[in-house]
Amino acid sequence: MIVIDNIYKSFNHNQVLRGLSLTINKGEALAVIGRSGCGKSVLLKHIIGLLKPDSGTVTVEGSDIGKIKQKELYQLRKKFGFLFQGAALFDSMTVGENVALPLIEGDEKISQTEIDRTVAEKLELVGLPGIENLKPAELSGGMKKRVGLARALVTQPEYILYDEPTTGLDPIMSQSIDNLIKDLSIKLNVTAIVVTHDMISVNIVAERVAMLHEGKTYFTGSPEELLNSEDEVIQDFIARTK
Repeated sequence: MIVIDNIYKSFNHNQVLRGLSLTINKGEALAVIGRSGCGKSVLLKHIIGLLKPDSGTVTVEGSDIGKIKQKELYQLRKKFGFLFQGAALFDSMTVGENVALPLIEGDEKISQTEIDRTVAEKLELVGLPGIENLKPAELSGGMKKRVGLARALVTQPEYILYDEPTTGLDPIMSQSIDNLIKDLSIKLNVTAIVVTHDMISVNIVAERVAMLHEGKTYFTGSPEELLNSEDEVIQDFIARTK
Protein backbone atom coordinates (compact mmCIF):
# COMPACT_ATOMS: atom_id res chain seq x y z
CA MET A 1 0.00 0.00 0.00
CA ILE A 2 1.11 3.55 -0.76
CA VAL A 3 -0.17 6.38 1.42
CA ILE A 4 0.35 10.00 0.37
CA ASP A 5 -0.60 12.29 3.21
CA ASN A 6 -1.01 16.05 2.80
CA ILE A 7 2.08 16.66 0.66
CA TYR A 8 3.17 20.08 -0.58
CA LYS A 9 5.78 20.74 -3.25
CA SER A 10 6.90 23.94 -4.93
CA PHE A 11 9.51 24.81 -7.56
CA ASN A 12 10.91 28.34 -7.64
CA HIS A 13 7.87 29.71 -5.78
CA ASN A 14 5.50 27.78 -8.06
CA GLN A 15 3.30 25.71 -5.75
CA VAL A 16 2.50 22.48 -7.63
CA LEU A 17 1.19 20.20 -4.89
CA ARG A 18 -0.98 21.84 -2.25
CA GLY A 19 -1.91 19.31 0.37
CA LEU A 20 -2.41 16.27 -1.85
CA SER A 21 -3.56 13.07 -0.13
CA LEU A 22 -4.17 9.71 -1.78
CA THR A 23 -4.11 6.04 -0.81
CA ILE A 24 -3.15 3.46 -3.44
CA ASN A 25 -4.16 -0.08 -2.57
CA LYS A 26 -1.99 -3.09 -3.28
CA GLY A 27 -2.92 -4.81 -6.51
CA GLU A 28 -5.24 -2.14 -7.90
CA ALA A 29 -5.10 -0.36 -11.25
CA LEU A 30 -5.34 3.37 -10.59
CA ALA A 31 -5.53 6.09 -13.23
CA VAL A 32 -4.34 9.55 -12.23
CA ILE A 33 -5.85 12.31 -14.37
CA GLY A 34 -5.97 16.09 -14.44
CA ARG A 35 -5.06 19.09 -16.53
CA SER A 36 -1.50 19.74 -17.66
CA GLY A 37 0.60 21.12 -14.81
CA CYS A 38 -1.65 19.81 -12.02
CA GLY A 39 1.14 17.65 -10.57
CA LYS A 40 0.55 14.17 -11.99
CA SER A 41 4.16 13.44 -12.99
CA VAL A 42 5.41 15.22 -9.87
CA LEU A 43 3.30 12.81 -7.83
CA LEU A 44 4.92 9.79 -9.53
CA LYS A 45 8.39 11.15 -8.75
CA HIS A 46 7.45 11.50 -5.09
CA ILE A 47 6.22 7.91 -4.95
CA ILE A 48 9.63 6.52 -5.97
CA GLY A 49 11.64 9.09 -4.02
CA LEU A 50 13.06 11.08 -6.93
CA LEU A 51 11.48 14.09 -5.24
CA LYS A 52 10.83 14.73 -1.56
CA PRO A 53 7.85 16.78 -0.38
CA ASP A 54 8.35 20.17 1.24
CA SER A 55 5.94 18.89 3.87
CA GLY A 56 3.69 15.87 4.33
CA THR A 57 4.63 12.21 3.92
CA VAL A 58 4.80 9.51 1.26
CA THR A 59 4.72 6.05 2.81
CA VAL A 60 5.36 2.86 0.81
CA GLU A 61 4.62 -0.38 2.64
CA GLY A 62 5.16 1.37 5.98
CA SER A 63 8.40 3.17 5.01
CA ASP A 64 8.43 6.97 4.95
CA ILE A 65 10.21 7.80 1.67
CA GLY A 66 11.36 11.15 3.00
CA LYS A 67 13.07 9.73 6.08
CA ILE A 68 14.66 6.43 5.13
CA LYS A 69 18.36 6.20 4.31
CA GLN A 70 19.60 6.15 0.72
CA LYS A 71 20.44 2.44 0.91
CA GLU A 72 16.93 1.61 2.12
CA LEU A 73 15.42 3.82 -0.59
CA TYR A 74 17.46 1.98 -3.21
CA GLN A 75 16.13 -1.36 -1.94
CA LEU A 76 12.56 -0.03 -1.91
CA ARG A 77 12.87 1.19 -5.50
CA LYS A 78 13.48 -2.39 -6.60
CA LYS A 79 9.77 -2.95 -6.00
CA PHE A 80 8.98 -0.44 -8.76
CA GLY A 81 9.04 -0.46 -12.53
CA PHE A 82 8.70 2.85 -14.40
CA LEU A 83 7.54 3.38 -17.98
CA PHE A 84 8.68 6.86 -18.98
CA GLN A 85 6.59 9.06 -21.25
CA GLY A 86 9.01 8.81 -24.17
CA ALA A 87 10.10 5.23 -23.36
CA ALA A 88 13.61 6.64 -22.60
CA LEU A 89 15.54 4.00 -24.53
CA PHE A 90 19.26 4.44 -25.14
CA ASP A 91 19.81 4.77 -28.89
CA SER A 92 23.36 3.40 -28.74
CA MET A 93 22.18 0.14 -27.16
CA THR A 94 20.28 -2.76 -28.70
CA VAL A 95 16.79 -3.60 -27.51
CA GLY A 96 18.20 -6.49 -25.48
CA GLU A 97 20.78 -4.26 -23.81
CA ASN A 98 18.11 -1.67 -22.98
CA VAL A 99 15.84 -4.24 -21.38
CA ALA A 100 18.72 -5.88 -19.49
CA LEU A 101 20.03 -2.62 -18.04
CA PRO A 102 18.25 -2.81 -14.63
CA LEU A 103 19.64 -6.33 -14.16
CA ILE A 104 23.18 -5.34 -15.15
CA GLU A 105 23.17 -2.21 -12.98
CA GLY A 106 21.68 -4.01 -9.97
CA ASP A 107 23.72 -5.23 -7.01
CA GLU A 108 22.87 -8.89 -7.54
CA LYS A 109 25.21 -11.03 -9.61
CA ILE A 110 23.29 -12.61 -12.47
CA SER A 111 24.78 -14.81 -15.16
CA GLN A 112 24.58 -13.70 -18.79
CA THR A 113 22.54 -16.81 -19.54
CA GLU A 114 19.96 -15.79 -16.93
CA ILE A 115 19.93 -12.19 -18.17
CA ASP A 116 19.34 -13.35 -21.75
CA ARG A 117 16.54 -15.69 -20.63
CA THR A 118 14.82 -12.97 -18.59
CA VAL A 119 15.08 -10.39 -21.38
CA ALA A 120 13.61 -12.83 -23.91
CA GLU A 121 10.80 -13.70 -21.50
CA LYS A 122 9.83 -10.05 -20.92
CA LEU A 123 9.96 -9.17 -24.61
CA GLU A 124 7.68 -12.08 -25.36
CA LEU A 125 5.38 -10.94 -22.55
CA VAL A 126 4.90 -7.56 -24.27
CA GLY A 127 4.42 -9.17 -27.68
CA LEU A 128 7.87 -8.53 -29.16
CA PRO A 129 9.74 -11.85 -29.20
CA GLY A 130 13.10 -12.11 -30.91
CA ILE A 131 13.93 -8.42 -31.40
CA GLU A 132 16.86 -8.27 -28.96
CA ASN A 133 19.39 -7.27 -31.66
CA LEU A 134 17.41 -4.37 -33.11
CA LYS A 135 18.24 -0.75 -32.26
CA PRO A 136 15.59 1.71 -31.01
CA ALA A 137 15.84 3.65 -34.29
CA GLU A 138 14.44 0.58 -36.06
CA LEU A 139 11.30 0.51 -33.91
CA SER A 140 7.93 2.22 -34.27
CA GLY A 141 6.61 4.41 -31.46
CA GLY A 142 4.38 1.64 -30.15
CA MET A 143 7.24 -0.86 -30.20
CA LYS A 144 9.43 1.53 -28.22
CA LYS A 145 6.70 1.79 -25.57
CA ARG A 146 6.54 -2.01 -25.37
CA VAL A 147 10.31 -2.29 -25.03
CA GLY A 148 10.21 0.33 -22.28
CA LEU A 149 7.53 -1.73 -20.56
CA ALA A 150 9.63 -4.91 -20.90
CA ARG A 151 12.48 -3.05 -19.18
CA ALA A 152 10.10 -1.92 -16.42
CA LEU A 153 9.06 -5.55 -15.89
CA VAL A 154 12.51 -7.13 -15.97
CA THR A 155 13.11 -6.90 -12.20
CA GLN A 156 9.73 -8.46 -11.34
CA PRO A 157 8.32 -5.28 -9.72
CA GLU A 158 5.31 -5.15 -7.43
CA TYR A 159 4.35 -1.66 -8.62
CA ILE A 160 4.49 -0.26 -12.15
CA LEU A 161 4.25 3.48 -12.77
CA TYR A 162 3.16 4.62 -16.23
CA ASP A 163 3.72 8.25 -17.22
CA GLU A 164 1.40 9.06 -20.17
CA PRO A 165 1.93 5.64 -21.80
CA THR A 166 -0.13 6.40 -24.93
CA THR A 167 1.17 9.92 -25.68
CA GLY A 168 2.20 10.29 -29.32
CA LEU A 169 0.54 7.07 -30.47
CA ASP A 170 -2.32 6.68 -32.93
CA PRO A 171 -5.70 5.48 -31.56
CA ILE A 172 -5.20 1.85 -32.61
CA MET A 173 -1.75 1.57 -31.05
CA SER A 174 -2.95 3.48 -27.95
CA GLN A 175 -5.68 0.91 -27.40
CA SER A 176 -3.17 -1.90 -27.90
CA ILE A 177 -0.92 -0.43 -25.18
CA ASP A 178 -3.90 0.10 -22.87
CA ASN A 179 -5.01 -3.51 -23.29
CA LEU A 180 -1.46 -4.68 -22.63
CA ILE A 181 -1.31 -2.65 -19.40
CA LYS A 182 -4.63 -4.12 -18.27
CA ASP A 183 -3.67 -7.70 -19.17
CA LEU A 184 -0.28 -7.47 -17.43
CA SER A 185 -1.82 -5.98 -14.30
CA ILE A 186 -4.12 -8.98 -14.04
CA LYS A 187 -1.62 -11.62 -15.16
CA LEU A 188 1.25 -10.43 -12.94
CA ASN A 189 -0.92 -9.18 -10.07
CA VAL A 190 0.97 -5.89 -9.86
CA THR A 191 -0.19 -2.47 -8.72
CA ALA A 192 -0.53 -0.20 -11.75
CA ILE A 193 -0.49 3.60 -11.42
CA VAL A 194 -1.24 5.18 -14.79
CA VAL A 195 -0.88 8.92 -15.34
CA THR A 196 -2.94 9.82 -18.39
CA HIS A 197 -5.06 12.54 -20.00
CA ASP A 198 -6.91 10.04 -22.19
CA MET A 199 -10.38 9.06 -20.98
CA ILE A 200 -10.44 6.09 -23.36
CA SER A 201 -7.35 4.78 -21.58
CA VAL A 202 -8.98 5.38 -18.20
CA ASN A 203 -11.98 3.25 -19.15
CA ILE A 204 -9.75 0.40 -20.33
CA VAL A 205 -7.05 0.21 -17.66
CA ALA A 206 -8.48 1.63 -14.45
CA GLU A 207 -10.44 0.12 -11.61
CA ARG A 208 -10.29 3.46 -9.81
CA VAL A 209 -9.58 7.04 -10.85
CA ALA A 210 -7.95 9.89 -8.94
CA MET A 211 -8.41 13.35 -10.45
CA LEU A 212 -5.98 16.07 -9.41
CA HIS A 213 -7.01 19.70 -9.47
CA GLU A 214 -5.15 22.74 -8.16
CA GLY A 215 -2.54 20.53 -6.49
CA LYS A 216 -4.98 18.36 -4.55
CA THR A 217 -6.96 15.16 -5.02
CA TYR A 218 -10.28 16.46 -6.29
CA PHE A 219 -12.04 13.16 -6.97
CA THR A 220 -11.57 9.44 -6.38
CA GLY A 221 -13.94 6.76 -7.60
CA SER A 222 -14.67 4.36 -10.44
CA PRO A 223 -14.47 5.43 -14.09
CA GLU A 224 -18.27 5.15 -14.23
CA GLU A 225 -18.69 7.45 -11.25
CA LEU A 226 -16.33 9.95 -12.85
CA LEU A 227 -18.20 9.99 -16.17
CA ASN A 228 -21.58 10.26 -14.44
CA SER A 229 -20.51 13.06 -12.12
CA GLU A 230 -22.34 16.36 -12.52
CA ASP A 231 -19.47 18.33 -10.99
CA GLU A 232 -18.57 21.25 -13.26
CA VAL A 233 -14.79 20.85 -12.89
CA ILE A 234 -14.98 17.16 -13.77
CA GLN A 235 -17.31 17.69 -16.71
CA ASP A 236 -15.13 20.50 -18.03
CA PHE A 237 -12.06 18.24 -17.88
CA ILE A 238 -13.87 15.39 -19.67
CA ALA A 239 -15.13 17.76 -22.36
CA ARG A 240 -11.59 19.01 -23.02
CA THR A 241 -10.30 15.46 -23.53
CA LYS A 242 -12.81 14.60 -26.26
